[in-house]
Amino acid sequence: MTKIKSPLRKEFAFVCFRSEEDQQRAIETLNGYKWKGKVLQAAAAKASADPLQKRRNEDAQREEKESKPKRQRTSADAICPYAAFPYDEQLQRKSSEMEELLKKFINKLRNTNHAAKKQLNEFKFDGVKASPQINGYRNKNEFTVGKNALGEVVVGFRLGSYADGSVEVSEIQDLPHIPDSAKWAAESFQQFIRDSNFLPFNPEDNSGHIRQLMVRTSAHTGEIMLVVGVYSSNLKDTELATLKQNLKEYYEICADAIKGFKCTSLYYQDVKHREAGQVVSPIEHISGNTHNTDTIHNLSFKISPLAFFQINTQGAEVLYDKAIELAAPQPHSTVLDICCGTGTIALAFAKHCKQVLGVEIVPDAIKDAEFNAAANSIENCKFFAGNADDYIQSMVREVVYGNAPGAPLDLIAVVDPPRAGLHNRSIAAIRAATAIKRLVYISCNPAHAQRNWIELGRPESKQYKGDPFFPKTAIAVDMFPHTTHTELVILFERASQSVEEGENKETTSTENNGDTQIEGKGSEIDIEPIKS
Repeated sequence: MTKIKSPLRKEFAFVCFRSEEDQQRAIETLNGYKWKGKVLQAAAAKASADPLQKRRNEDAQREEKESKPKRQRTSADAICPYAAFPYDEQLQRKSSEMEELLKKFINKLRNTNHAAKKQLNEFKFDGVKASPQINGYRNKNEFTVGKNALGEVVVGFRLGSYADGSVEVSEIQDLPHIPDSAKWAAESFQQFIRDSNFLPFNPEDNSGHIRQLMVRTSAHTGEIMLVVGVYSSNLKDTELATLKQNLKEYYEICADAIKGFKCTSLYYQDVKHREAGQVVSPIEHISGNTHNTDTIHNLSFKISPLAFFQINTQGAEVLYDKAIELAAPQPHSTVLDICCGTGTIALAFAKHCKQVLGVEIVPDAIKDAEFNAAANSIENCKFFAGNADDYIQSMVREVVYGNAPGAPLDLIAVVDPPRAGLHNRSIAAIRAATAIKRLVYISCNPAHAQRNWIELGRPESKQYKGDPFFPKTAIAVDMFPHTTHTELVILFERASQSVEEGENKETTSTENNGDTQIEGKGSEIDIEPIKS
């Protein structure tokens, strides 16, 4: 048996088996079996059509009906649909799209919280800011290893998802947003596979070996990091050892003397199914450096293979400038950097405020953040590894306890979560931390982030304690030229801006953070996660 699917509120379930023999034994065992006063019935179910095969059948039928040949879809069509437009027009299109998205969000929030009408009428959108670099800006690319329409091994981008019936992979040489260094990396790895006995992974039947190639590049240093993703289930230990050794030898001698490209860091990653609770697939360093180095606003950053770092380095400078502008930190302000990654936002804010406290779920990213702070001689940043919802209350508690009697208290949260957004527990923790008066939300997927924005603005309830946050100003930054994607920065302000009496005027500070009552005097404490 491989898995069980149980439709919601139904009296039946689907059970999948690896073979017809296992299926037949299960039917014979379960049919007529008495369970909880009921007699079970079991029968073979008609399997759902494989999405890839279904798509192929549909395409074949369509081609029979159409006499005019269809233009072959390219990687530019799938990945860079806006590349055909002048850049000014790209910005205009994205501005219109953001305006429409924000209008829908504001209307939805009005319907969710009727008391927000006045505040929402004051909301404004300041348009889309251009990226300083339009072409070759991506410092991280994740390429799929597969085959093109001719059956040749290709390292590039898939033209669609497997669920949509597509496994064809297209080359990336004509894509304007990928730097030449990453194109060289894909081409050199493509040649390695073609010359080897190892096969590209096939999602149709889980055959093959090499699944993907992640390339991280630094325009500042010229470094090229490669992370080779392998489906090791189809390899013996000796074959896997041979693959790693072949990769090491190949990239130690492989270099482009004309273009000046050379792999400076090589990793192996096992990309089988993850174990329960595993955040990322394990990686193994094979040769070269252990990290890349890049620069934002004259700050140097160490970047590990799996650490988050903004895709567009020059665009990140514009993004962080706008985030700081909206947050408006003061010399006495404390900034909570939630989902802090390698500390890029924290270090950008550091010179504008009293201190920054950052939290990130990836431990290696926190190590990088601490290294980056020390390397840049920044001493007013602290970083913590763990779930944001476990640490938010603790970080707020440290700020409240450490605030000197009579000193002003200004606490700003900055969140830059993954595409999926923040967990609702993190939103609840932010809502309950009444000392937080302003929140800057940075999103690379605004359509999906609306769920979080609505939760921030809901009326106070048992789940969401504390006054709501309402959007005040939004600015978009074109971090992804030639694509349909845009980064959006929104400033949210707490509905009640008044600081509770005694919070920062009395010697004793009291902060009610949901389930935790905190009382203490102006002194620093150690931060530990608070489990809900």
